[in-house]
Order: sequence, then structure tokens, then C-alpha cells
Amino acid sequence: MPKTLFSVDLTKPMDQQDMPGHNRWHPDIPAVASVNPGDVFRIECKDWTDGQIKNNDDPKDIEDVNLEVVHVLSGPIWVNGAQPGDILVVDILDVGALQGDEWGFTGIFAKENGGGFLTDHYPKAAKAIWDLEGIYTSSRHIPGVRFAGITHPGLIGCAPSQELLNEWNRRETELVKTAPDRRTYGAGLSGSEPVLAALPNPNSAILGTLPASEFERVANEAARTVPPREHGGNCDIKNLTKGTRIYFPVYVEGAKLSMGDIHFSQGDGEISFCGAIEMSGYLDLHVEIIKGGMAKYGMVNPMFKTSPVEPHYTDYLVFEGISVDEFEGKQYYMDVHIAYRRACLNAIEYLKKFGYTGEQAYLLLSCAPVEGRISGIVDIPNACCTLAIPTGIFDKDILPC
Repeated sequence: MPKTLFSVDLTKPMDQQDMPGHNRWHPDIPAVASVNPGDVFRIECKDWTDGQIKNNDDPKDIEDVNLEVVHVLSGPIWVNGAQPGDILVVDILDVGALQGDEWGFTGIFAKENGGGFLTDHYPKAAKAIWDLEGIYTSSRHIPGVRFAGITHPGLIGCAPSQELLNEWNRRETELVKTAPDRRTYGAGLSGSEPVLAALPNPNSAILGTLPASEFERVANEAARTVPPREHGGNCDIKNLTKGTRIYFPVYVEGAKLSMGDIHFSQGDGEISFCGAIEMSGYLDLHVEIIKGGMAKYGMVNPMFKTSPVEPHYTDYLVFEGISVDEFEGKQYYMDVHIAYRRACLNAIEYLKKFGYTGEQAYLLLSCAPVEGRISGIVDIPNACCTLAIPTGIFDKDILPC
């Protein structure tokens, strides 16, 4: 087994770990360990909420989750020899649940506390607990379903440079100023529209082993971990599973690689926001460096090579959606957000005919290995998106007859 460079105690919050991680992005957060190119090592991770969600039937913890805490990350890991402009090559050799903690959760966040892709249709908190059995999972809250997970880190990336961090904060602040009355992410305030961006927030910040003298400055500058950005981050790509090779742009000396938000399974889009099967877990990694790779390959964002071993389903029922909204029948021009929402809603209405509640179907589309596609983007005025559900995950025939 690879040497464990970062271990976690699931009974303690991240800021009380023997080796604390972090929940913000900043170049000055100190590395907790170092590796050489060619090394293989293991990293343990807490679930993204830092243990706020419990294995029970009550969604109250989902309703009241403190979003100022998320995401708790393990790292940063210093890679010897990595310099700005290089590419950090990361092989995911293995990913799995921590022994004795083989369960996960999927949630619908309340509209007043984060919401989700379909929050106007499903505004109340809900939760499903999943039992993990090797590569398979099933839930007492969504009966009649069992499937193999494509287990992956929802969040992995290198630290930003100060210049890149400043650019993130500039552009996201400008976006928020376009709608100043919309609520702040993670503040738990009521509001009818979703937040535009999660700006720096020192409340509940965890900054690893950063000296106390630097904490206030860094906490007020550090970026939230909510979105994906140029460095990687919270991309929530279900296919970043074991056997995947990821290429990250390097922006700081040592690269400062961090990771977390382990998912046992996820559907494309992770539509309920807390929509994967979230869990604590571990990653076994191997790293290499491509010197000067960013300029050589014109890299701005990460790229990855898919795994040869992820589970594949071959029989799907595919739902279409177009860019006409479901409320007033308003026509939008090539709007893929609306088109994908309509595909999801069409799938949910269909699954309701087979005995599932809308909430159960919403949770299932978030965490099962569904395939989402932008299927048409040229046929004006309607973009066409599709959502494909593998029929083999059900214990009954769900095809029309």
C-alpha cells in the first residue's frame, strides 16, 4: 500500500486534525508534505461538508448545513521541481471509501440554503443515504435501484498564483455587482434567486498550518472552493476515476496540489448541488512534471485522459430537452441551461410513473451514472440537450410498452 501522506480522523473537524487541511484557495497556504516526480502516495479525505451530514433518515442536517465550511480539502502537497508554467501530471491509481465508513449521502439543498438546479420545483431539503458494497451501491431511501459507481474526486487542483487569485476575485466581484440584492452563498439567508458567485469569506475559513499572524489577510483574500477555475478545483467530473491521467497547469512553485469532495458516484451535472454520493475516502496518486508544458501545449485549463477500467452501461433510455422554459413556454435562443433542465424534468416526470416521488427521481438523476450531453447547438432557436439513464440500474423494466 502506498505511504499515507495525509490522514484524517473522522471524529474530528478539519481544523482540529493533527495535520489540518484547508477550505479556501490561496498561494500562501503552506504545504503539508512533499513528493518527488515519480512518487506514489495516498491521501485521505473527509467528506466535503466536514462531517456535518449523518447516516440517518432525517434531512434536517441537509437543511441546516453550514456552507461557509465547504469544501474541506486535504493538502497542499508540494511537488519538488514544479515551477510556474509546468504541467503537473497526476495519475489516479485508486480511489475508495475509508475502511469502516462505507456509506455516502445525496441531498437536495433547501432553496434558502444553496438550492440546486431544479430548486424552483424542489425547494425543500431531502436526503438519501447509500450503502456501499464494493463497487456497488443501493439506498433504503430510493428502492429498486442498484448500480456500480464511478468513484472519483469531485475537487482536485493546484494552488493559484497571487495574480490568478486576484483575477478570480476581480471578475467574480464584478459579476456579483450586476445583481447586488442577490444573497451571499453560504450565509443561510432567504432569497428567491440563486447566488451569482461565492466571494471571499473569512467566516469558518480553514487555512492549514498558516501562522496566526497571516490568517486575517489570507482569509480575506482567499477564494472559495465552490466553482471550477483555471487550476482545476471543483469540476465535479464523474469520469476522473481510477486509471485517469490528469494534466494540471502549474501556477506556483511546488504546484501545491490539494483534493477532496470524494464521490462514490455522480450523474453528469450533479443537478441537486449535493448531488453525488458524497463520502469520505482516499486517493492513491502518482505524479510527474512536464517542464514548460503550459506554453508548449497552449494550456489554460486542465485536461485528462479517461480510464480504461470505469464501469460502462450500454443500454440507456434518453430524454430530450429544448430551450423553451417550463413556466410560460417562453422561447430562448440556444440556451443549454434551460434545455438541460427540461431534459431533467422530463426524466423525473417519467420516473414518477414508475412509483418514484419527484424528490427520489431528482436525487437519483444527481448521483446515478447518467450521461448528459449538449446534443444540438446549431439549430436555431432551440438548443437540444439529452439525459441518458442506464436502464440496468433498475430491478424492473422501465421502458415504454
